[in-house]
Amino acid sequence: MNTIDILQNVGNGILSQANKHQLVALQFAAQGFSKLADKYQSHAEEERDFAKQVFNRILDLGGNISYQSQEAFEVPTTALEWLRQDLEISKNGLKDLSPLIKAVSEDFVTYDLLKDYYKDEDDDLQWTQQQLDLIDFIGYQNWLTQQL
Repeated sequence: MNTIDILQNVGNGILSQANKHQLVALQFAAQGFSKLADKYQSHAEEERDFAKQVFNRILDLGGNISYQSQEAFEVPTTALEWLRQDLEISKNGLKDLSPLIKAVSEDFVTYDLLKDYYKDEDDDLQWTQQQLDLIDFIGYQNWLTQQL
């Protein structure tokens, strides 16, 4: 897979995650969990910014960008369900991203871009894990109260 193909796949994956986070933010807002809604709205915007950078990099390299359809996604109805699902998505995404970063290591601009995205996603994974640990410690209902 060449650099443009890697960027195309990563960019579309980022857009897919941004859309999921946008929908989850709407769900949390409707449930009255404003802190969670704000967190995931902000995260969706960050991801769209990363996607924009990735697609601009494709154009800088002389490639053509394309939007790939996304698989269906049913929004989880509880925050706990979402956190567990998001943790697994993040773990798998980082595992998949790591070899792609190595594959573009000679293109320093692309390497730095993907490395920055990896760090951002790792930070999000750590936050999600902390929330699940906090739920285990204080209980789900107490945690939900903090999200109002």
